[in-house]
Amino acid sequence: MNDTAIDYAAVFQALPGMVALLTPQLVYADVNIEYLRVAGRRREQMVGRHLFDVFPDNPNDGAASGMRNLEASLRRVLTTGERDAMALQRYDVESAEQPGEWDERYWSPVNAPVHGPDGSVVLVVHRVEEVTELIRARGRRGPGAAAERTGSRGRVLEAELYTRARELQELNERLRLAHAREREVALALQEAMLPAGRQVGHHRAAVRYRPAVGALNVCGDWYDLVDLVGGNRIGVSVGDVVGHGLEAAGVMGQLRSALSATSRVAEGPAEALNVLGRYAHVVDGAESATVVTTFIDFDHHTITYSSAGHPPPVLVHADGRVEFLDRATDPPLDARPTPLRRPEACTAYDSGATLALYTDGLVERRREDIDTGLDRLADALVRHRDADPETLADAVLLELLPPGGATDDTALVVVRL
Repeated sequence: MNDTAIDYAAVFQALPGMVALLTPQLVYADVNIEYLRVAGRRREQMVGRHLFDVFPDNPNDGAASGMRNLEASLRRVLTTGERDAMALQRYDVESAEQPGEWDERYWSPVNAPVHGPDGSVVLVVHRVEEVTELIRARGRRGPGAAAERTGSRGRVLEAELYTRARELQELNERLRLAHAREREVALALQEAMLPAGRQVGHHRAAVRYRPAVGALNVCGDWYDLVDLVGGNRIGVSVGDVVGHGLEAAGVMGQLRSALSATSRVAEGPAEALNVLGRYAHVVDGAESATVVTTFIDFDHHTITYSSAGHPPPVLVHADGRVEFLDRATDPPLDARPTPLRRPEACTAYDSGATLALYTDGLVERRREDIDTGLDRLADALVRHRDADPETLADAVLLELLPPGGATDDTALVVVRL
């Protein structure tokens, strides 16, 4: 059946569970029929109103925490763009028929993001399962002594279940706080290891870095831009270390620093990669790392380049012609027991051309040929080639990365020649 033949609004209303759609401001955008039925509310009492105006905490319960816990979960979804499952919650609801009367209710909520084209969270799916009857059933009493004991055990089980759920939520919150601190450390490490976006001399360049979904803010991808000795020249490089997280970032920092220093004194990119390869041989974790480096000579309008197993840079000429710089590709760093001299190639360009270096997270997708991703990148660069490098870099990431983020790290450098 074609997607256009499916009435998704009708599907939403027919869902058997309680489901609501919330805006980033936590205002009800829509609710399904089951949500209205269980909540005991009419649509006009909910849609367009703030969640906690419709369902505030029970003012008669000084220990009520349902509203605070739910808001924290929803804020996590908006901040991280990731699904958040909550522990069992007691969240009393005011009776629609008898204002001022509050019903003791228990819920099992799950909150999930809906991403917009730019990857931001535009809606939150708030799915709730009511478990009040289950909790009450555990505490019901029947006739006779046996029933009395059964009822007592039921109340004990109810208390145990609720206590364990609260403990689980508190543990999850401690883990989230620990993860937040780890992300702060990772962000500081990233800022120390990777140069910020900047101009090299008077030349315009834009840099972008996106960690893999679910990873810390630092991973194994890196970039570097350096002023070269002699003439109006700069070196631009990108690399990729296998793995994610702090360990890969540590290796990345060593390789980036070594290449940055070597490029300043090397005769060309091949010599720079020769030295880097020897250094990588004694760095644990540098096995199979890839890198490509380009030396751009603005006086002679040439780009000299060499690659150690890395995807080719893309040169978009001023007239829109695309050239992949793939004539000097060699195996990754530390791939040979005895390093051999790496190849080097040179190409010319006219003023107004654009050079893009990137890592494979930008172009590789599962079950898709790499050439498809390269063609997609080339097409985006050509269509936006008249934009300034910052705008061009943003447009490329927006068009090539999945809305929810890529499963691999991504680095991108765009230089206007």
